[in-house]
Amino acid sequence: MELDPLVRPAALLSFAVLCVGLAYGAQTVAAGLPWWFAPLLGVTVLAASSEMLFVGLLAAGGSPLLAFAAGALVNVRHVPYGLAAAPYLGTGAARIARFHLINDESVALALAQPDVAAGRRGLTYAGAGIALAWPLGAAAGAALGSIVDPDALGLDAVFPAVILALIIPALREAAPRRPLALGAVLALTAAPWAPAGLAPVLALLALPVLRVAMGRWP
Repeated sequence: MELDPLVRPAALLSFAVLCVGLAYGAQTVAAGLPWWFAPLLGVTVLAASSEMLFVGLLAAGGSPLLAFAAGALVNVRHVPYGLAAAPYLGTGAARIARFHLINDESVALALAQPDVAAGRRGLTYAGAGIALAWPLGAAAGAALGSIVDPDALGLDAVFPAVILALIIPALREAAPRRPLALGAVLALTAAPWAPAGLAPVLALLALPVLRVAMGRWP
């Protein structure tokens, strides 16, 4: 039986997320939070950026309500992700199950496919792999918090490298280039002053431009 070609990129994404989870778990324990905190958030929230911002604010002595609000703000990015992923969710119980699998990586893999059927498989493979890899990585990082040094290992560089590899094929088409560049400029401009995790959300302002450029805006 031949392996579905989408399993490989989904596995690479899951591995990258696992590495980031190791760093996240280690940093959570280093901040003085209990070892189970990071994996618990990983299972229930499954949104890396908002989780790391939430933990960072708590570790800095911030109010839990403020940390929650900041994490929720970062998760606003899931609104356009959900709209983009709608064709790949299927119907019935399978559609409901895939709701929890919507994230940056799974949607990116789905959108990179030539048809809806392949996109649905990509979203499912990547989403399920990440749903396992993120909390497992966080648990392992928390358990090895005194040993793993995320800064020394460069674990935080794995994730953006994999995402970059995913979006490069889209740059072969002319229409997405300017909006993607605009999103990058917005994120880089906001990064020095915006709260952690907010810069990518501001980059989503380029999405309406992207839809107009691709002729998909009514």
